[in-house]
Amino acid sequence: MNCSGCSPIYPIEGQGTLYLRPISPALLEALQTPGRYIETSDDMMWMHFTDLEAVQSLIEEIGIIDPTLRDNLTVQITPLYEQANEEGWISLTMQESRFKHAELVSIILEHQFSSHMQPIVDASEQIIGYEFLLRPAENGKPFSSYELFEVARETGLHSFLDRTARITAIETSALFLPHGVKRFVNFLPSSIYNPEYCLTHTFDAIERLALDPKDFVFEVVETEQIQHMSILQHIFEVYRSRGMSVALDDVGAGYSTIELMNRLEPDFVKIDRSLIDRCDQDSTKQQKILDIVEMSSRFGGQVLAEGIERMEEFEFCRSIGIELAQGYFFGKPAAQPLDGPCSNT
Repeated sequence: MNCSGCSPIYPIEGQGTLYLRPISPALLEALQTPGRYIETSDDMMWMHFTDLEAVQSLIEEIGIIDPTLRDNLTVQITPLYEQANEEGWISLTMQESRFKHAELVSIILEHQFSSHMQPIVDASEQIIGYEFLLRPAENGKPFSSYELFEVARETGLHSFLDRTARITAIETSALFLPHGVKRFVNFLPSSIYNPEYCLTHTFDAIERLALDPKDFVFEVVETEQIQHMSILQHIFEVYRSRGMSVALDDVGAGYSTIELMNRLEPDFVKIDRSLIDRCDQDSTKQQKILDIVEMSSRFGGQVLAEGIERMEEFEFCRSIGIELAQGYFFGKPAAQPLDGPCSNT
């Protein structure tokens, strides 16, 4: 199966073509009103439009003509002289969501975002790497990363956004970081259907920019939604086969992540910020953190404490052998890396 994030996805222009499939004789008859020309083939029908409001009204009309079509009718909108492609079909509901969230959809399709870097330090507070986080482009429209990914999921664009965000992070790292500095890059496992195919663009970008695969750590997010462990294990295997490391995020946020950690045995184990917050004052949190450190040591995973905001938290984590840390205490996400040693003032 190919990943939908790799197929052409077009911003909706003022004019273009609306494709519909499968053909519904009743719908075809209802849509053929005076002044509207509809073409058909064996498996689809289509019509050209000259303004956005017309196609939006037409899609609303289809839902009114036959509400059951929402379950089986798929649509595709292309620029005027482009033909429908096999992987560009989406549900009627997804297309309506693209109209509803037009501004955020345009941010996704037009790559109006950038990668900011948050430092990761070792026990001596030396920067050893950065995590890359999605942020609005300079002078671009504001958005929250959470909302952008939720809209991407609702509109069928999450594979596309995940892929372009990964490549943006890789390209940003090439601009600012020297060889030997770790680059933690997030990925959504639900966006990767076939790792050998869907990750091709990621691997090509690293090769094109002459970067060292050993500098990359690919970090799985949305762990609570992982339904097929074998798929995620395979994704990890593909990354590792290319010389890259893998990390599991939000460990300790729930039982499922502890179980995942033990089954996946990631190279890096990132302890959730909810456990780190005031951990120096909470014996229950301390025991949970100690358990994660002990379990990680069994398979050689390096532990990273996320969300450090106070020196006392960092000191406790260091005292029990946690090797890496990240948080506002060391630096907030920024468009460029910190100069010189890490500043925690």
